[in-house]
Amino acid sequence: GLFGGAGVGKTVNMMELIRNIAIEHSGYSVFAGVGERTREGNDFYHEMMESNVLDKVSLVYGQMNEPPGNRLRVALTGLTMAEKFRDEGRDVLFFVDNIYRYTLAGTEVSALLGRMPSAVGYQPTLAEEMGVLQERITSTKTGSITSVQAVYVPADDLTDPSPATTFAHL
Repeated sequence: GLFGGAGVGKTVNMMELIRNIAIEHSGYSVFAGVGERTREGNDFYHEMMESNVLDKVSLVYGQMNEPPGNRLRVALTGLTMAEKFRDEGRDVLFFVDNIYRYTLAGTEVSALLGRMPSAVGYQPTLAEEMGVLQERITSTKTGSITSVQAVYVPADDLTDPSPATTFAHL
């Protein structure tokens, strides 16, 4: 995981990893942009295009302005894509930017469903939802999935339930 506050370069590091793996090792990547701003997604796309690696990466977005259900499902959609490539015999890098926004989307969905929030206002199903995503990131006899995830740490508090739950899986 790439842990840090806002603006420290987590996404830039992901772009460089995708580019280097594609160019230097002919590797394939899947990028799930969870809760991205439209501008960020557009910039990321153009960066991949300028690096000539669009044929080595799949991009899937659930943008910030979309309903929380879309944002919650986009990481799982990206993972399903990575699983498909893995099952075809590829070794895949699966990127999630940002896993914190995945948690926030889950919090919003939970509130819409009328669930009582738990610690610090997060959904009571935080650990389960994180586990459903993280436990699917596995290797098989024919291929593998390796995940790199940007993890926003709110107020640089590593004990916040969102990054703390993520730590348990990385």
